[in-house]
Amino acid sequence: MSRAEITAAKSFAFSSSKIAPDKSISHRAVIFSMLARGTSEITNFLRAEDTMNSLGIVKNLGAKVQDDGTTIKISTDKICESTTVLNCGNSGTGMRLFCGFLSSVDGHFVLSGDEYLSSRPMQRVVLPLKSIGAHIDGRENGNLAPLCIRGMKLKAFDYTSKIASAQVKSAMILAALKADGECRYTEPELSRDHSERMLRGMGAKLSVDNLTTIINPLSAPLEPLKIHIPSDPSSAFFFAVAAAITPNATVKLENITLNKTRIEAYEILKKMGTSVEYEMLEDKYEPIGNIVISYRPLKAVRVTDNISWLIDEIPALSIAFACASGVSVIKNAKELRVKESDRISTVISGLNACGIKTDEAEDGYSVYGGHLHKAEIDSHGDHRIAMSFVIAGLKCGMIVDDVECINTSFPNFFKLIQQITRVKIEH
Repeated sequence: MSRAEITAAKSFAFSSSKIAPDKSISHRAVIFSMLARGTSEITNFLRAEDTMNSLGIVKNLGAKVQDDGTTIKISTDKICESTTVLNCGNSGTGMRLFCGFLSSVDGHFVLSGDEYLSSRPMQRVVLPLKSIGAHIDGRENGNLAPLCIRGMKLKAFDYTSKIASAQVKSAMILAALKADGECRYTEPELSRDHSERMLRGMGAKLSVDNLTTIINPLSAPLEPLKIHIPSDPSSAFFFAVAAAITPNATVKLENITLNKTRIEAYEILKKMGTSVEYEMLEDKYEPIGNIVISYRPLKAVRVTDNISWLIDEIPALSIAFACASGVSVIKNAKELRVKESDRISTVISGLNACGIKTDEAEDGYSVYGGHLHKAEIDSHGDHRIAMSFVIAGLKCGMIVDDVECINTSFPNFFKLIQQITRVKIEH
């Protein structure tokens, strides 16, 4: 197990085009390529453990993959049964999307993952898929991995979800593409829409009416993807918070997707007083541009809406809460309980260790702004918890245990942090 000791930072000006490529889009790019006729070409693919596992899975399913280190080319003549267990590593996104994808593929498939993924609940995607005819089983009646899938012809559906989840929505969209008629998926609020944008760009007949996604089954393979993956706004957000909590600091984040469902956390920082400016550059599969963040004194904020748009950024946002004047509140975020760790519990225990007062609720928490103090933090194997408290260390110094998990999503994270301050890593 490795640990990192972070030295407090002084004011800085940081600019980077080397933020990790978008994890969500990278997963989808390799999976969606298997629906195409011809060769998909993917550049700036995230070469982290989670996404490389997804690439390995499509290889095991029969895809022909060429990778010269810059461009990944994927073509698929036929999806085949794998002779081995399909390893999703630490990725809930990978496992849930592959559940939807494989539910309608003729054959038998087994999805597994590491010890953390194996403890994460999967019924949120398994139950809706079962309701349309999917055959999926696993521990606790399909709630826990390993998951066994027997691909079947699926029924057309009109499904209303109780939760706003891009993972569940994407799994159901993938299932709908091979169903026996038009399908409709309705969610309580709009979740991230990368799947809809990318699939439409490939020629899928898919439309959105308010909160309902309408999907027509494929009558022919899709057009191949030709995509340059933008940088991940969730990964970039750690550096946005770094600027927000450090007097006289400025950060410029380049080549970021500016999709409105992905920049809500930046909008929250703006509400707290931080200067946040967007520079639009292009808009094909995704709107892409730069984000410039500059320090301003932070004030408390109450966050209750569009939670699905910022669920991954809440741990880092909580570091900003700890540095703001007043009491900040997160509500309607029970989804945090079922991430790589129980992020409500791990955020609160970390902040408390740093001398910050909090109040816990079932669906969120309150953070009383104050002065962060150096502490030793257990990441619980959760990459976003680890990176959040590394960023907190820019304010006061910090020791974070079990930082190897950061490699699942942001392999060059520490290389970039070391442009801001000194970090000592022990293995």
